[in-house]
Amino acid sequence: MDEFDADRASAERLDRDDPLAWCAERFTVPAEIYLDGNSLGPLSADAERALDDAIDEWRELGVRGWTDADPPWFRYGERLGDRLAPLVGARESEVVVANATTVNIHTLIGTFLDGLDDGSKILVNELDFPTDHYAIRAQFRQRGLDPDDHLVAVESVDGRTIDEERVVAAMDDHDVDILFMPSVLYRSGQLLDIEYLTRAAHERDVLAGFDLAHSIGVVSHDLSEWEVDFAVWCSYKYLNAGPGAIAGLYVNQNHFGTMPALAGWWGHEKATQFDMNPTFTPAADAGAYQIGTIPIFSAAPLDGALDLIDEVGIDAIREKSLDLTSYLVALVDDRLGNEIDGADGCTIGTPRDPGRRGGHVAIEHPDAERIAQALTESGVVVDFRPPNVVRMCPSPLYTSYADVWDAVERWRKILDTAAHERFDADRSGVS
Repeated sequence: MDEFDADRASAERLDRDDPLAWCAERFTVPAEIYLDGNSLGPLSADAERALDDAIDEWRELGVRGWTDADPPWFRYGERLGDRLAPLVGARESEVVVANATTVNIHTLIGTFLDGLDDGSKILVNELDFPTDHYAIRAQFRQRGLDPDDHLVAVESVDGRTIDEERVVAAMDDHDVDILFMPSVLYRSGQLLDIEYLTRAAHERDVLAGFDLAHSIGVVSHDLSEWEVDFAVWCSYKYLNAGPGAIAGLYVNQNHFGTMPALAGWWGHEKATQFDMNPTFTPAADAGAYQIGTIPIFSAAPLDGALDLIDEVGIDAIREKSLDLTSYLVALVDDRLGNEIDGADGCTIGTPRDPGRRGGHVAIEHPDAERIAQALTESGVVVDFRPPNVVRMCPSPLYTSYADVWDAVERWRKILDTAAHERFDADRSGVS
């Protein structure tokens, strides 16, 4: 976005010129303005069709769906891995759809820990999504190791972002064996430099793994070219595959043949899987990290949702995402950034450099929790992250520039009328 104009007419002009505006017609958005796609993407006609097709196949084929469905369910995880590979810049053999994100962290971290000695350390950061730490700590405990002695967390200087140079320094200072970082910090939206961190890790004989939950489907990657060792992600955010949808993983081909820490029959080599041998023979590629039978109804919507993503292309998605987030940042500065009747104004907690942010913007305010509730009541769905962040995600496939303008305008009116003050600041539950 080259120019910024704060009036709504400008937003309408941007929408008229938007080459991806047509994509919104493929979605059913569950609110007037839905800016929470970094938590759960909405239903698309493509995802719904694929799920309906799978249900029809179950009805008509029963058990024969494993071989006769279109596509056959037996290789569904591999098929979806092939479709996802271009989004993460990987070889098809390096990607598979399987399990849940936390399970994939368990199996991959556990697998690589098995190849190390009892003094091994893993480097994370203090701003990670908590499940990453839960899983890693559990893997240390399973080996009789104290997680406090083996898990090293890089501290944030500002409470929002992680300095990559501090990550590199920590690799030197703590003699770590595995680096595991998010591609995008879930609270602030900072995009880390995966290529740089991987190169720095390998120069120190450190394995490099990443959690791509907040970047897949909205940021392009080149995992194979960067020689990333492993990665995990969910598919219910920017991939719009539905609540609890099946997750995915990547394992660099250099690690093919390594015995998975969590072995299960669906990771067995396909040719002999139904021989029912008591000895596990892992698949020769990333498919080895599948564990239980693929849940077809959690995978089929992803197959459908990928049709639109393939049609548009990740580069076009990323371009619009950056334009939308830049526009949102500019509007917040213009409409919400000044002191308001003696109260604190809003602050952008996301890096302003477009190349350093993912697909959402963190807007900070002392009353963020109550503002988030007031926005939702006004028809703008956002989420709150403690202690003071409202996350707004203008997901590029279904969000318009006018949506962004209207959302900021409603925030402006909430502050003007103090409408947020009637909400409880101590609520609990899902956000």
